[in-house]
Amino acid sequence: MPYLILSDIHANLEALKAVLSDARGRYEQILCLGDLVGYGADPNAVLEWARANVTVAVRGNHDKACLEPETLEYFRPMARAAAIWTREVLTPENLRYLETLPRGPLHYDGFDLVHGSPVDEDEYLFSLSDVAQIRSELQSGLLFFGHTHVQGGFLVSRNGVKSIEPIRELAIEANYSYLLNPGSVGQPRDGDPRAAYAIYSPRERVVEYHRVSYSVAQAAAKILTAGLPESLAARLYEGV
Repeated sequence: MPYLILSDIHANLEALKAVLSDARGRYEQILCLGDLVGYGADPNAVLEWARANVTVAVRGNHDKACLEPETLEYFRPMARAAAIWTREVLTPENLRYLETLPRGPLHYDGFDLVHGSPVDEDEYLFSLSDVAQIRSELQSGLLFFGHTHVQGGFLVSRNGVKSIEPIRELAIEANYSYLLNPGSVGQPRDGDPRAAYAIYSPRERVVEYHRVSYSVAQAAAKILTAGLPESLAARLYEGV
């Protein structure tokens, strides 16, 4: 059963639609690694879609911020402003959906789903040393994570940790542990503004990394119309 793996949609409906169109016919279930909302201007539309189509999702820090305002003190000003705005515009049904999202790591069909790291959903896994510090916490040979908005990942072996570039097809081999990031759908930060996602085929044990262009201008215009910080619109063009 192939899975469409999404993360960090961040209320970017244009990017989400582009991903779904690009991936059509190549997956059977959708899994999400959190941060459905925050930053973007379409939180209700994205959550309504998720409620109807996502099989399993874990919560992200921006999802949590809508439910626990006290966590906003750790957000930068533009992220805090977007989270407050999001909380104000969400429908009761969509707020209740966010409340149902479990904290990762969540074990599903032989692999794990988490937003940040298996130790802390708010922790970033950017570097080899970040992963080396949590390697003892890995419960399976394959973990999908988000939060960094950077497509790629890490391979853990007895000899240490190596970076994985987002190649088109990655074979999952036995005797290793893989921590893989599909990248961000709605706000990439790896210098490529295209929406990012991955497809995992358990039978073939292959992960495919994908990028797809979308109407950045339309998504950015919605952010400005909503009165959200201009920087949230500008960064979409650069992928930073």
